[in-house]
Amino acid sequence: MPTILGTGEHRYRVVENWARLPDGWSLTDVASVAVDSKDRIYVFNRGEHPMVVLDREGNFIRSWGEGVFSRAHGLHVDADDHLYCTDDGDHTVRKCTVDGKVLLTIGIPNKPAPFMSGEPFHRCTHTALSPKGEIYVSDGYGNACVHKFTPDGKLIKSWGEPGTDPGQFNIVHNIATDADGWVYVADRENHRVQVFDGNGQYETQWNNLHRPCALCCCGGGKQPNFIVGELGPGMAVNRKVPNLGPRLSIVDSRGNRIARLGGEHGPGIETGKFLAPHGIALDSRGDIYVGEVGVTDWKTSFPETEMPATVRVTRCLQKLEKVT
Repeated sequence: MPTILGTGEHRYRVVENWARLPDGWSLTDVASVAVDSKDRIYVFNRGEHPMVVLDREGNFIRSWGEGVFSRAHGLHVDADDHLYCTDDGDHTVRKCTVDGKVLLTIGIPNKPAPFMSGEPFHRCTHTALSPKGEIYVSDGYGNACVHKFTPDGKLIKSWGEPGTDPGQFNIVHNIATDADGWVYVADRENHRVQVFDGNGQYETQWNNLHRPCALCCCGGGKQPNFIVGELGPGMAVNRKVPNLGPRLSIVDSRGNRIARLGGEHGPGIETGKFLAPHGIALDSRGDIYVGEVGVTDWKTSFPETEMPATVRVTRCLQKLEKVT
């Protein structure tokens, strides 16, 4: 029997052994995923082939990015099928075509801004676009802020600083926008998503989340839903506490939970469990693709267990097929 996650209208079938890679290939950590207008899935990963492209059935199409990217972290695709690839290893965002041609680079490769300076970038994490094509970049590991750029990469403004108050961040890890121009920021270690207007003015925040890591806006309407990928416990003292994730939560535009997928019994490689949801995308049929950093997270979740080889090969990428 297939494994089903979720309830009501939000039920998903776990598609096992979905990705079909060339012999001998490994994805390792899948930092982020994106889906273009033709339902091609772009898998931004930390293996030898940074961008692996698959079709809806999991068949391999091509790869690119070898020798270009240092450490995959964030991926966003725009309405014209341009890909914004956020590389926290060399502190850049690259705008690329679907076959890997670099059209724009924001940031200076391998030259980070000073730590916590608020200047772009120091280990940037993700990218999103405004309705006008302005580029928002979350700058979250060596900074605690969001930067806004013109479509051609000129800095407009930055906002945020370290802390726990509204407008402050403790690892600004992911970012998304909606059709009205609201900006949603996954403030991971503050256990919340903060909501801003397009100029960085704080509006509200969503609570009752556990280390929100991945963030995906579903639909272009006035009241979209969001899928939030939540990490599990990060400390030894609560490592085995149930009902903390890792999991996916589906929320409305006000942050009210609609459904929750998994997470009741902690991490695992068993069907229906997650390791470390780090990137989420949807295709035209509503199927969910989840990139996970299970290799990096393995010692946090299972410090005394040897990591199975399957985690490095394909287990860091999952497909959840919407049940209709």
